[in-house]
Amino acid sequence: MQLEPTRTSSVFLLCEGAACSLWSHNFAEHLPTEMSVKIFEELDAESLCSASSTCRLWHHIIQDSKQLWRRQCHLLRDVCHREVDSDRRDGLPWKVVLVRNYTLGCLKRDWLSGRYSNVTSADQLRHSKMVPLDAETWGEILEAELDR
Repeated sequence: MQLEPTRTSSVFLLCEGAACSLWSHNFAEHLPTEMSVKIFEELDAESLCSASSTCRLWHHIIQDSKQLWRRQCHLLRDVCHREVDSDRRDGLPWKVVLVRNYTLGCLKRDWLSGRYSNVTSADQLRHSKMVPLDAETWGEILEAELDR
């Protein structure tokens, strides 16, 4: 009696024996760098930094990809447009711009979303990371608070 192959069995057959062990270790060893970069583009900034410490190959691909850091900066620019634009005008590389502005961007996003709207004591901020904010940023935050 011969069994008809199903979708599941075909997928399973793709990952049997040598082929499975070949792909299960490190996809970046077997794909062109451009494809690995496309995969890494799906990660957020924190996950990208974690992935960078996985192995030397991933570290090399991630650290050397201007495309990955540029994409993260464009996402950050939604919140910190003045800071990102200023750093880029100063000629700083995408990765440096992201590192300089990432914490500020997270904090600013939290303020603008209203996360700190109902804080009644400093104890509620104890586990939050704070950074200095300029007058223009405080103006944006105040405007957002008044609109709520």
